[in-house]
Amino acid sequence: MKLKIGVIMYQTSNSKGQELAAQRMVKWLRKLGHEAYLITSIFHDNEPVVEEREVESRGYIFSESDPYVSVPTLRVPSYIASWPPRRVMFRDFVNVLKRIIEDFGLNVLITHSTLWNGPEDTSKLVLWYRTIRALTNKGHDCVYCHMSHYQPPDPVYYEPVERAYRIAWNKLYFPLIFSVADLVLCVTPIEAEDMLLMGARPEQLYVYPCGIDDDEFAEFDRIDSSDFRKRFNIPENVKIVTYLGTIERRKNPLAVVRVARKLSHRRDIHFVIAGRQGDQWEQVLKEAEGLNNITFTGELSHEDKIKLIKESYLNIIMSKMEALGLTQIEFMYGGVPVITSAIYGQRWVVRNGVDGVHVGGPDDIEGAAKAIEMLVDNPELRNYMSKNARERARQFLLSKTTSKLADKLFEALRCRQCISVGVNV
Repeated sequence: MKLKIGVIMYQTSNSKGQELAAQRMVKWLRKLGHEAYLITSIFHDNEPVVEEREVESRGYIFSESDPYVSVPTLRVPSYIASWPPRRVMFRDFVNVLKRIIEDFGLNVLITHSTLWNGPEDTSKLVLWYRTIRALTNKGHDCVYCHMSHYQPPDPVYYEPVERAYRIAWNKLYFPLIFSVADLVLCVTPIEAEDMLLMGARPEQLYVYPCGIDDDEFAEFDRIDSSDFRKRFNIPENVKIVTYLGTIERRKNPLAVVRVARKLSHRRDIHFVIAGRQGDQWEQVLKEAEGLNNITFTGELSHEDKIKLIKESYLNIIMSKMEALGLTQIEFMYGGVPVITSAIYGQRWVVRNGVDGVHVGGPDDIEGAAKAIEMLVDNPELRNYMSKNARERARQFLLSKTTSKLADKLFEALRCRQCISVGVNV
């Protein structure tokens, strides 16, 4: 029995965590021998990559290997919403998804993220299918899974208006999703606890922490990083502390600049801030004026990212909100301990005192500076954490996590088929 899976995400990206998780899920399910397809919008990083008129006649346009994400992709009619921010909505998605299911024979649907209409419309369609079967004993049925990548509506990060929207969405749509979903996929046990509090049933919960792509890191040891410092004018005799991520308020790179300022007297410590420009870019540049211990690289290629990881002594993330932190797992895979604000999923990924250091939240500049100095001045402790970090990260290889997920999907499909023919399981 082969799984035929539609993975539903509102757009594609080669740098954003939730989008990458959906794309890599498709890739690794296919590598495991299943038919998996990414169902997404016409947008890649908020920019249209196909004309909407191209998808309107049939309701989707199919690419066997999408040029932006290199997996089989169905792009559907969609638009960027004026509210909520940072979201894309699908047009007429119940009808479009019904057609895709029929054309591709899908028996598993997995929706990603929150605050958009994909999970809502998928829940409606699946419930309609099951109601038809209950009334007629005929028609289609499929496994439905939802993966929120949940981030609590925390007042530390969200302004009241957006926080209120998130609270309202959670109250309105999570009950619908939980009433239909066979599985609720959670990136950490911390998220699973929150899903329980919001009404999910224990038997629905499955921890799937996404993970890092085996293929992308297969040549980690082979890649020579010796030219990286010279290209970016970084001294050879310094310990590099790296921030890697979008320069945006949620990830709080401004705090990293302030840590660098606090340690500007240490000639043996140098900070690298790498990543694409976001909503905190101008503020970060202004705050960094006059500091000689920071290098900005901009967005890096995959090979340069690996080189940076190999050259780094520590990774630092002072996020205000983080569901998991795939970038931290990548640094840990390279044996780089993590200094983290320990917000939400980060406090599960990075174990305090074992493979990194938890500081007192996103504003704890003093604590982060002290943690960096402690590990620079105590290389034996840093090496102990490095070994632990590398061992832990190998638990998050997608070949392992997705194989286990596929087993769970098989189990759910068998249960769904037994239910459809009236067999007690």
